[in-house]
Amino acid sequence: MSTVTVKVNGMPIECPSDATVLEAAHLAGIRIPTLCYLKDINEIGACRMCLTEVKGQKGLVAACVFPVSEGMEIDTNSKKAYDARKRTLELILSNHRMECLTCVRSQNCELQALAEEYGMEEVRFGTPKEMEPDIEQSTPHLIRDNSKCILCRRCVAVCKEWQHAAVIGPNDRGFATHIGSPFGRGLGEMACINCGQCINVCPTGALTEVDSATSVWEALADPKKHVVVGTAPAVRATLGEEFGDPIGTNAQGKMVAALRRLGFDGVFDVDVSADLTILEEGTEFIQRLQNGGVLPLITSCSPGWIRFCEQYYPEFIPNLSSCKSPQQMFGAMMKSYYAEKMGIKPEDIFVVTVMPCTAKKYEIRREDQSSVNGLWDMDETITTRELAKMIRKAGLDWASLPEEEYDPDFGEFSGAAVIFGASGGVMEAALRTVVEILTEETLPKLDFVDVRGLEGIKEASYDVAGTTVKVAVASGTQNAARLLDKIKAGEADYHFVEIMGCPGGCINGGGQPIQPGSVRNFVDVSALRANALYTADALMKMRKSHEVPLIKKLYDTYLGEPGSHRAHELLHTSYRQTPKYPGLDADKNEN
Repeated sequence: MSTVTVKVNGMPIECPSDATVLEAAHLAGIRIPTLCYLKDINEIGACRMCLTEVKGQKGLVAACVFPVSEGMEIDTNSKKAYDARKRTLELILSNHRMECLTCVRSQNCELQALAEEYGMEEVRFGTPKEMEPDIEQSTPHLIRDNSKCILCRRCVAVCKEWQHAAVIGPNDRGFATHIGSPFGRGLGEMACINCGQCINVCPTGALTEVDSATSVWEALADPKKHVVVGTAPAVRATLGEEFGDPIGTNAQGKMVAALRRLGFDGVFDVDVSADLTILEEGTEFIQRLQNGGVLPLITSCSPGWIRFCEQYYPEFIPNLSSCKSPQQMFGAMMKSYYAEKMGIKPEDIFVVTVMPCTAKKYEIRREDQSSVNGLWDMDETITTRELAKMIRKAGLDWASLPEEEYDPDFGEFSGAAVIFGASGGVMEAALRTVVEILTEETLPKLDFVDVRGLEGIKEASYDVAGTTVKVAVASGTQNAARLLDKIKAGEADYHFVEIMGCPGGCINGGGQPIQPGSVRNFVDVSALRANALYTADALMKMRKSHEVPLIKKLYDTYLGEPGSHRAHELLHTSYRQTPKYPGLDADKNEN
């Protein structure tokens, strides 16, 4: 790539010729503030917080979109630029309900951080203290408060560009402009897939997940309840970020110690049911492959993806694996196998999971997710962020927590289960088991690197016992749509497909720790988190689901063989086509 030389605050910097002023300043070690900018997603120069002085330009330029040129002289610290940014910030604050002490994003708010940086001691315009909340809560996973929205449009961009949903956008004009759904409908009446990606990119407290921690605290305080918790594979790679650990730190041991100190009666790993998923899904794939079943088999671990399929691509419902997600399998096993083993009535067990995903809040109340005595498989699920808040509320000192192990009843799992949290991990885990079952040989190498990585779509072919097995992996439902369109058009032919609802997989789930734009734009957060999972897998003694002693025991003593009638009762589910726009369709039916 060709380069140019520019001067940033008097320092010569060589940068790519297609770089922006913002990127050139970053290469010089200088941060220019932004609020709306998200690299490759929302490059619109709307917030004007990045205004910068460039010699020869009559006015200030938006650094996030203004291209560099040979010999350009950039002054990021000029009084003209500083004053303009401060004035812009004051105008943004004038239309923002400021309740920083009680806001869910306090101390992790990009707007609050800029207000402190620019010494905002007063707001001369507007009456932000007198603004009333403007709440919309029609989905099981998300709360929107437009009184805190700064119209940066990041949420709009990710909903359209990453997730193919485009169910939100700017409504009205001028001072009345606000983010919402078409025709003033609630988000729950739209084709929202509950992924929570909009929450992850919001720079303020305008978007947050629905609180589930309160009911968990209530259960922990109830002496009649036996409260157990299971953690998702990806949470270990991200929880530490909430307490200042470097991105990509494996916090498994401290997380277990924290959960035990919060008062849970059992601290387990959902990785065990991820291993169960591989046995069930792998068996299902082999049966379809050998008996002429519907192919490609498509994974069903991600509830955001399932919601997307049911609404946007219902013709692929027969392709979905009938397996429940690992979360739902975990709940079912807790209220059956574990209940019997412990001599506890299933109705007295309160099952909680810690998930990287806001769509899990929707999933726990889906139809066909109650396999024991009509009880819901899951009682409650909290996000990684919610667990961090619980840890703080309990006064636990993260730095001082010891490294502890999961309880043994549901704490023995494989490295294959750990990598479920990264895009391609489910496929790789399945291949480790399926290939050995079909070939009846031990794999000389367990790393299926072709399906790893953060590309939106990955493809690979493997010779398995004389059969060429074609696989594909997609993450983010925009990429899922591209892949499914290729299959529909006859342009691609696969046997096995993994789809995750969030870009990069669960490591970038809608319930994960929020990183500001200043980090997201220049650091590959997903890659660092994924590396933590692959490193953990590489260090484990057991790296194949079908070789885990606990998994063998569960089948030998309780479930029977994979795919058995008992296994289907507990570990499998069903799907249904759902309308894209429930509210609008209801109106049509009434008329």
